Amino acid sequence: MDISAEYDNRALVPAHPEIIAGWRADADAFRRTAVAELDVAYGARPRNVFDFFLPARDAGGPLVVFIHGGYWRSFDKSVFSHMAAGANAHGLPVAVPSYTLCPEVTIPGIIDELRQCCLFLSKTYGRPLVVAGHSAGGHLAACMAATDWQQFGADAGLVQAGLSISGLFDLRPLMATAMNDDLKLTATDAMIASPQFWPVPRRLAFECWVGTQESLEFLRQSRSLAAAWTGLGLDAPYVEVDGANHFTVVQPLADPESAMTLKLVSL
Repeated sequence: MDISAEYDNRALVPAHPEIIAGWRADADAFRRTAVAELDVAYGARPRNVFDFFLPARDAGGPLVVFIHGGYWRSFDKSVFSHMAAGANAHGLPVAVPSYTLCPEVTIPGIIDELRQCCLFLSKTYGRPLVVAGHSAGGHLAACMAATDWQQFGADAGLVQAGLSISGLFDLRPLMATAMNDDLKLTATDAMIASPQFWPVPRRLAFECWVGTQESLEFLRQSRSLAAAWTGLGLDAPYVEVDGANHFTVVQPLADPESAMTLKLVSL
């Protein structure tokens, strides 16, 4: 198996430039009509900001946090605003944060920033959180779900549930790829930042979704976390999205009636 090829999603999906351009256009269009608080700071660094999208009618449920991907080294919140559309339509507010990218920080440093964001959201809005994320964002969603929030002086149930879309949970294989020039993962950091090996402090629902057209490694990553966390007593189903590749698999979150959105709302 060529590990570098397995994790090179842009090479595996030649149409990715058009798909990403579509993300940007859809995100811009959504922001023009959404009720939102933009660029709210949750930390001291320039990218420690989030956009907060409010539903037309608040259903009074948890706050959804959508975490963007990009292998911890690209994109920002502005590319994914429209991922709030589905949950907003069901009365749920959605926060879409940015975070500092590698190589400016390490992946453990990014995990710490997202924890800071979640603590800020919980304190500011007084709601439990449901975390969702795509690719590297799926990894960060799993990290938030597996965090012992009591160690940070917060309620143990700060994160109520989670949904990963094409996430990565065992980061050791990435050390063998060219992207590690930016990620700078050491063997120690790869283990520290791999939620598949963390003790999960409480039982909760965490779903692992992945496209059927993704690489064998991405299928394995989601399947392995689902198996590991199911073994720890969590409700952690593994779900394949028929016909979806790494870039199209996240698009259903923008559709209020998609199976993915309905699952997120049920969580």
